[in-house]
Amino acid sequence: MTCKGICTRYKAQKPVGTGRYASGQKRCQICEIFIKWEGLWCPCCGYRLRTKPRNLKYKAKLRARVEADQLEAVAVKAAEVEEIELEPIAVKTPRKAKTAKAKTTKAKTVKAAKKVAVTPVAI
Repeated sequence: MTCKGICTRYKAQKPVGTGRYASGQKRCQICEIFIKWEGLWCPCCGYRLRTKPRNLKYKAKLRARVEADQLEAVAVKAAEVEEIELEPIAVKTPRKAKTAKAKTTKAKTVKAAKKVAVTPVAI
């Protein structure tokens, strides 16, 4: 098949600061163009799109970029989980302390009342 010119609608601009493949762009070898397309096949000529670089140097760059992004995502998730876990503990702790104090206070007053009531009867 040959290029029909449909791919020019999906032509991608070169991203600043990152690589083309790292930003999700794909290359068609037949049309000789980088496109922003979700599928694996070129919308123009039907050939398979290249999603990874062929050069060893650029493969290493892409691999390093992907690993750095994964580590960053894991760190962000860990921070979110810590925030979520800390909030309920801080809320539950004061409630337990209040209920425990109220029960002990009631128990002390009941015991004191029994002693007072028992003392006059014994005299």
